[in-house]
Amino acid sequence: MAIFKKKVKVGTKKPWYREWTEAIFIAVILALIIRTFLFQAFKIPSGSMLDTLLIGDHLLVNKFIYGNKIPFVSDEKYLKIRDPKRGDVIVFEFPDDEGKSFFERRDFIKRVIGLPGDIIEVKAKQVYVNGQPFTVPAEEHKDPDMIPAVASPRDFTGPIKVPADSYFVMGDNRDYSFDSRFWGFVDKSKIKGLAFIKYWSWNSKGDLLHKIRFNRIGRTIN
Repeated sequence: MAIFKKKVKVGTKKPWYREWTEAIFIAVILALIIRTFLFQAFKIPSGSMLDTLLIGDHLLVNKFIYGNKIPFVSDEKYLKIRDPKRGDVIVFEFPDDEGKSFFERRDFIKRVIGLPGDIIEVKAKQVYVNGQPFTVPAEEHKDPDMIPAVASPRDFTGPIKVPADSYFVMGDNRDYSFDSRFWGFVDKSKIKGLAFIKYWSWNSKGDLLHKIRFNRIGRTIN
C-alpha cells in the first residue's frame, strides 16, 4: 500500500532590506496621519507668550479639536469638536505669510481674546471685550512705559469689530508681543490647533546641570 506524503511549501523569508523598507514606510505613513489629523509638536522660539511659555518649551497641539482640513482639497474643516474659545492658546499660520511658499510660512502661537462679532479695544494696556474689562491670569506687563496711539497700537487699539470666522489674538507677554494689535485677525482656516501640554523644555542659556526644565515637562497649558 503506497503512502503519499503531502508536500508543504515553506515560504521564503523576506530579505532584511525589504522588511526594513516596509517597516519604515508604515512608520512614515502613521507619523504623517498623526501629524496631519491628530497631534503636532511645536517649539517656542520667542518670548511673546512669557511666562506661560518659555523659549525652548516643546509642546503638543491638538489638531482635531477644531476640525481638520483635507490636505490639497479644501480649506473647509470637518469633524470638529468645538470652535475656539476665549482664552484658548492656539497655533496658526501667520496671516501675513499668505502667498508665500510652504517653506517660508511661519507658525505663531497666541491666546484667543476676541471671538467673531466681538468689539475689542485696548486703553492704557487694559483690554476691553464688548465694553467690559477682560484680563487673563497669565498676562504680563513688563514695560511700565505707555506708548501713545499715534506711535503704536500696543497700548491703545480700537475699538474694532472682529469679522465673521475670525479671531483677535494676543501674546501673554503683552508689551513684547507682535499680535492682532499690529497685523489684524486670524481667519479660522489658518488655525492649526489647540496647544495643550508641554512635553519637553530646554534652556539653551542655562548651565549643563540646569538645561532641562524638569518642572515644566508634562504641564498643561492654561
